Amino acid sequence: MNDTPPMPKPNAAQMASPSYRLAALDPDFLLSPAMRGTRFLLEFSKADELLRNWQVRSTIVVFGSARVREDGPGRHPFWYAEARRFGRIASERGGAFLGREGIRDNVIATGGGPGIMEAANRGAQEAGAPSIGFNITLPHEQEPNAYSTPELTFRFHYFAMRKMHLAMRANALVVFPGGFGTLDELFEMLTLRQTRKAPEVPIVLVDEAYWRSVINLDALREAGMISPQDHSLCCFAQDAESAWAKLVELGLPQVSTASVQTPKDI
Repeated sequence: MNDTPPMPKPNAAQMASPSYRLAALDPDFLLSPAMRGTRFLLEFSKADELLRNWQVRSTIVVFGSARVREDGPGRHPFWYAEARRFGRIASERGGAFLGREGIRDNVIATGGGPGIMEAANRGAQEAGAPSIGFNITLPHEQEPNAYSTPELTFRFHYFAMRKMHLAMRANALVVFPGGFGTLDELFEMLTLRQTRKAPEVPIVLVDEAYWRSVINLDALREAGMISPQDHSLCCFAQDAESAWAKLVELGLPQVSTASVQTPKDI
């Protein structure tokens, strides 16, 4: 028996070199600072392609705190229940089921995590409709909630690309109480509306007392920091049903159930 190890190939060093890897299969290269622009493109294209495959033309984006719990303190149970109810109402009336043209409109889209996001995705699931979860990689890892449609559950590294996907198909924005993250997304959309970088999509804030306690739009207007007309970029609703009524009042079309497939056909 010959235990002599085989001689290395003369070109072994060349074949083992990182430079010899196929670029598309080289994680060190793809994750290098030089490829940041390519990673932006990949994050955009992957989600865009899958949403097109599901015929998602437009969304209703629901924001709110990840800290809200169904059995939490104070107003938490109410906010959770109303976000869940809104997810169901919007899915049943908005066009999330495939229509005769094979298109889905006003599909519920959230940040994909727990709390208000979970509640809205849950309501859509209970309606038998698809919904989207745009998750983000965080230092303390966020996991997707169990209610977004698995094939429409995404994960982003870049907040900017996640925000772009949240905004680019939005027919409306419904914002439940939240903290820094919710305020960040809200003011992003308000700025896009104010500067006319986004269409005139309705923005509805649920629970007027909460929002007036944390944002003083009157003070901004009186100090000349926003124009008088900017004050009308958002409006208030008290619960899920009144939030939907506001969207319809502001021009969001309702879809006749006669023109869509039933949930079992999805």
